[in-house]
Amino acid sequence: MMAAVIEVRDVSTTLGGHKIHRGLSLSVARGEVVALIGGSGTGKSVLLREIIGLLQPQAGRIELFGQSVLDVTPEQMNVLRRRFGVLFQDGALFSSLSVEDNVATPLFEHTDLPRGTCRQLARLKLALAGLPPDAAQKRPSELSGGMRKRVALARALALDPELLFLDEPTSGLDPISARAFDALIRLLADSLGLTVFLVTHDLDTLFSIIDRVIVLSDGRVLGSGTVAELKHIDDPWLNDYFAARAPDGETLHGN
Repeated sequence: MMAAVIEVRDVSTTLGGHKIHRGLSLSVARGEVVALIGGSGTGKSVLLREIIGLLQPQAGRIELFGQSVLDVTPEQMNVLRRRFGVLFQDGALFSSLSVEDNVATPLFEHTDLPRGTCRQLARLKLALAGLPPDAAQKRPSELSGGMRKRVALARALALDPELLFLDEPTSGLDPISARAFDALIRLLADSLGLTVFLVTHDLDTLFSIIDRVIVLSDGRVLGSGTVAELKHIDDPWLNDYFAARAPDGETLHGN
């Protein structure tokens, strides 16, 4: 079995007096493309932020590449952050910067490369994300939602990460743009050897590009497996979730 890139053990989290995670455990092996799903309030995005070191759980252990993210120095965490990229749900682009400089920002901050070289690398990442050359000098506000997602993806890839985190990557996209973005993620994962961990509610994403799905419920992992395997779990939320996909394979958007 491949070594675990992400290891979460017995994590418990309370926010605002509300228990979010109750002894939650999961692992992701190198090279997997894994989706995390669950109902509203199950703590999917909270868990993602804990894994990348932005939030602290009250108890438990979280490791990336075999190293704890809960008891590291800031310097050690910076070294870890160079090994993974993150695409947040809103893209988190800097509106005052050009697209090129948005993508180059991690290179400016984490390398000693000349700024001109950083910008050249940024243009390569933009091309990798499927953006045309003339997008580089535009502001994010001048791009469509789908193109902004690709800019955010290019920035997440700027430091050549081994691991990619995506929070609701197709949120806000029309169906055609969403499917194109899914296909890009799968292509990059396969061609670059990436491990991908994504939070999603998008059924089409699960059916088209995901190796394994992890389901959160009541603060714990309800199940883990392929879509076909999860359909055998007798859970009301999960049954309703999969029922939103029509028999011909098309998702019933808006149901």
